[in-house]
Amino acid sequence: MDALFASLALLRLEGLGVGSYWQLIERFGSAEAALQQLPPNFSRKLPDRARAQLAEFQHNADDSELGQWAQAERARCHEQGTALLHCESPEYPTLLKEIRNPPPVLYVRGNPACLSLPQVAVVGARRASRAGLDNALAFSADLSAAGFAITSGLALGVDGAAHQGALRCGGERAGKTIAVLGTGVDRLYPRRNIKLAEDILANDGAVVSEMPLASAPEAGNFPRRNRIISGLSLGVLLVEAAVRSGSLITARLALEQNREVFAIPGSIHNPLARGCHRMIRDGATLVETSADIVEHLGGMLSAMAQQPGLFDDTVEAAEVSLPAEQRAIIRALGGDPRSIEQLARDTGGDTGDLMAALLHLELDGLVEQWNGGYQLTGSGARTLNTLATAE
Repeated sequence: MDALFASLALLRLEGLGVGSYWQLIERFGSAEAALQQLPPNFSRKLPDRARAQLAEFQHNADDSELGQWAQAERARCHEQGTALLHCESPEYPTLLKEIRNPPPVLYVRGNPACLSLPQVAVVGARRASRAGLDNALAFSADLSAAGFAITSGLALGVDGAAHQGALRCGGERAGKTIAVLGTGVDRLYPRRNIKLAEDILANDGAVVSEMPLASAPEAGNFPRRNRIISGLSLGVLLVEAAVRSGSLITARLALEQNREVFAIPGSIHNPLARGCHRMIRDGATLVETSADIVEHLGGMLSAMAQQPGLFDDTVEAAEVSLPAEQRAIIRALGGDPRSIEQLARDTGGDTGDLMAALLHLELDGLVEQWNGGYQLTGSGARTLNTLATAE
């Protein structure tokens, strides 16, 4: 009986979670030894079904329910090209092994070596603003170009933008990105991001889970998934998040795991900035550019931040010559959302002309509608910075 087979069988025991698994390992030394124990020796009361499973396994391991499932799971993974990384395997990521109750077994589609690359997790709201999506895309592209793999959860919103940013980092090859799922790796979720997952795999990235094959997207799986996202990474970047959100859970887990946590500040009027502000008060590092993160993490990757143009805050849109009325709107918006009435007052323009100028800016991706008013997108904020620098 090898360690992987024993761990799969033990984890399949009815009512046994990852926390209980590690308690048994601490007490008995290995999954193999735990499986040979009588039910009364377990530190918790086992359900009747688990007692029957254990007795059957001890009587005939290979032909028992647990044994047959473990063998079938390995065969299914082999057929699908999914790697199984046991926590004692040399390929198992070292950083993840350091967290409390790490996954005993990881399922990996794609390149398992990605899991040992230096990683930055980028997380945030599913219903992010356009500015939040722009920031996730731009920060991830820059960090990927600097040599970091980008880790996130394949969710809609910020997660998806982070993966896309890594894939679009520029240069001859796309950057590496890792998607950590709350489902089986053969059951991609959400379905709207299946194409994104395929792009990740096509560009030598990885899709990872601790869940058995075919596991459904149950609500309880995602907090467990979040500890893996932060556990794999040197640091976590929080882009946008409400005060009560899964992204904030990931950031708090990162602090508990002694990982670096970075947060992008936002407008005090934006409810999706409040989670970032809360984390900054709790010890996260406020960042304005991706260079802040590279410099903070230090080492060889920090030196790459000095490469000319790598972390340039300007974008093509910022260098376009804008009409005076559009420049005035961008300056009036500044860092906070503004209503039409406020913009009309601040710019002194006619309402009809103002609406036409806003439409042009919206089509150019520089402003977006938000909570009954308008705010700058990430590209708009960089345009504002360029205008301020030129003055």
